[in-house]
Parts: sequence; C-alpha cells; structure tokens
Amino acid sequence: MRYTLHNAVIVTGASSRRGALVIDNGRIAAIRYEEPFLLGSPYADGTAVDLQGRFLFAGGIDAHVHFREPGLTHKGDIASESRAALLGGITAFIDMPNTIPPATTQERLLEKCRLAAGRSWCHYAFHRGAANDVSSIQTTDFQPVPGISPALKVFLGSSTGNLLVNDPATLEAIFRQSETPVFVHSEDETIIRANLAAARQRFGDGIPIAWHPQIRSREACIASTRRAIDAALRFGTHLHILHVSTEEEAELIRTAKGYSPHITAETGAHYLWFCDEDYERLGMRIRCNPAIKTARDREALIAAVRDGTIDTLGSDHAPHLLSEKERPYLEAPSGIPSIQESLSVLLTVTRRNGIPATRVASLISERIADILRIEGRGHLVPGNAADLIVVDPDAVWTVGKPTCKCGWSPFEGETLTGRIDQVWLAGVPIVSAGRLLSPIPAGQPLRFRSPAD
Repeated sequence: MRYTLHNAVIVTGASSRRGALVIDNGRIAAIRYEEPFLLGSPYADGTAVDLQGRFLFAGGIDAHVHFREPGLTHKGDIASESRAALLGGITAFIDMPNTIPPATTQERLLEKCRLAAGRSWCHYAFHRGAANDVSSIQTTDFQPVPGISPALKVFLGSSTGNLLVNDPATLEAIFRQSETPVFVHSEDETIIRANLAAARQRFGDGIPIAWHPQIRSREACIASTRRAIDAALRFGTHLHILHVSTEEEAELIRTAKGYSPHITAETGAHYLWFCDEDYERLGMRIRCNPAIKTARDREALIAAVRDGTIDTLGSDHAPHLLSEKERPYLEAPSGIPSIQESLSVLLTVTRRNGIPATRVASLISERIADILRIEGRGHLVPGNAADLIVVDPDAVWTVGKPTCKCGWSPFEGETLTGRIDQVWLAGVPIVSAGRLLSPIPAGQPLRFRSPAD
C-alpha cells in the first residue's frame, strides 16, 4: 500500500520543516520538503493523507520498560502493556530482565521472544541482565539475534527482582570486557541500606513516603554514577546511565561527555514532571527507584534535556496493582506505570520550556536507535520502516485512566499539551484518535547491527 502523508511538519533531530513523506510497501520511500508534493510525483496514485500541519515523528522507541512477563503477569503482561505503549506513541519497546525467572541467559531471552510473538502490539526486544558472578558477562562475542538487545543491564542498586550486582570483580570484568553498551541502574546499595536502617530506627515500621528520597538518596545516586563513569572512562566502555534523577549526576555526565562519546544518559518523564513536593499529594503512587527528588533537580534535568546531556527518554514503565502501592512503606513496591503518557509529558515539558521539537525527536527514537544499533528504525530516512507518530502539538487534554493492566497512572488528572493523534506501524495506520484500528497485534522482533558493522 502506498500513502503520501502531506501538509506535515516533519520533525527529526536535525530539523523541523513542512513537507511530505511517502510510504511504499511498509517503508519510507521518500521525503520532500516542498509543497505541493503530489504534483508530478511517481507516488501520486497512492492514498493522500492530509496531516493539517501536525508534527510527524519517527515512532517512539522505549528501551526501558518492565512488562512483568513472565512471573508477575497479575501486574501486566506483554500484550496488555504493549497495547498501552502503542496508544502512547511507542512503536517499539525493549524490556528489562528483572522478571521471574530473571532474563540472564540466552535461553530465557529466547523464551521471552516466544512469549511476545503474535501478542505484542508494537515491535519488541529484551535486555539481558547481569548476575553477581562473572559467568553472566556479555562479552565481545555478541552475535545479533532478532529480539535480543545487545545491551547488558546492570543493577548497581537493588530494585524489583533480585539482580543486584555488587561484587567488585564482576563489575570490573563487565566494564573491561563488554564491547556492547552497559546499561546501569545507578544507586549505591551500601548507602541505601544505611539510610533505611536510620529511617527504621527513627520511625519504626511507619516510615513516611516523604522519607523515600532520603533513603534512596541523592548521595547514593551520585556515588554510584561517579564510580560507573570512572570505570567506563578507564576501560573505554559504552556506559548508558538510566533514569538520571539529580542535578549532580547531570553535571557529572556533562563533564564525562567531554572525555568520551561513549557516555550516554536517560531520564524519565516522571523526573521532568514531579518533585518531592508531590509526595504529600500522590504518596506511594510516585514511589520509584531512584526516588523523585527536588524541584531544583527537576529544573537541572530539563536543562540537561535542552543541551543534550540527556540523550534518551525511558518511561521505566513498572506497573503494580494499586492495592500493592497502598501498603505501608516497608511493604509497598517501587515503580510507576507511565508508558501511555510519557511522550505527551515530554511534549508538554519541552513546550513550556521553549525546547525545540527537534530535541524530542532525538530523545524518543533517534539516539536510542544509534546507541543500540537498531536496524532500519528510529530515524525518518528513506528505506527505514514507516513506524511513525502524528502529534497534535496544540491539543490540550486531561489524562484519564490508562489502558495498562493495572489501570492507574500517577499522571491521571494532569493537563498536558500535545497529544498522539495517529500511530503507523510498518506503513499501516494502527491508531487514530486514541483508538486501535486493528484487532490483531502486529509487532515484530527488533533487529540489531553487529558492533563490527
């Protein structure tokens, strides 16, 4: 099927210009930045779609999700969470390894691929997790396998699941040997445990949620990120620091980028929107690891988005039942569901702060496609798959209940500017005005280029 999407503002990391994009057989066939494009076009016999000045981006690639399958499917599963992702403008996801059992081997990764086949609404892949022994290390022999990410996820601080890596020999071996990106959850476990012990001594079992950023403290984040950067610079490792939450980490990363192009960083929409003042209003609903911190940290992260210190946006979508989140602090899990709202939150934040849409294009798809060497997706260029999102940048709307399995989001009731109007997957319109147009999941495994290519 041929389509010409015209009267669009085509947004890439390099430019934002009015033009038209042609889809032929599921791929981007041509892009032209003049109108009227259809006159004399070899694709004039295709279906013309007038986007009426809306923004056209490459589909979002969320490389930081927890879809809870296998083992925790009462919270979410690949089918339910990928559907919510697609409705939020995400055309590809990469799932984290802290499932039950944890995805620390090739066999378990292949099993997750089998679970996704025919059930995922968007394209998919899975990260491998490191365990606390040297046998878990993904070394230089990485061979691309559809659906298996080249990145190795390392939990430097404990979180949902039990994949903490704190053995010094294992950590050094990971940074020394890996020729593919090392993704880190960066918090210092020793500092966190000491802070928790102090909180228990002060409050007993009744620790207030407002104390969460004192337990999962900024010092824990800064110490861990500094050590990870030092190791990456020493061994030349590609280090990707996930869910950056503090001003000091942003400055460490900004400085490190001056020494190595292989230091990259992610933050989440929740760190750009909420701050510690929101614990009183939202309580456990915004409990996540690392903790949401101060308004000053939020402003520093927005500045880091503006100047490119932050490379990517990851939702860290981590669904839990509300009944689980309503438990006391010592029993409630960390993690928030947010994949359906993250892109619109980013659009709102960037618009409010005068950050150009070109930065959005880079954050939601282009940089992560480059970092992970994703084949044929993430950029609006001829030959790539036509995974696209159409955004109404002026639409003002109030967030309702999301469609993910747990049925709630901390963004409910928030007013956002910028809404996903259409989603195209492999050249087929699949979402329009918030509704799925197809009853059949069409996601395919992502493919990755070898580091040697």
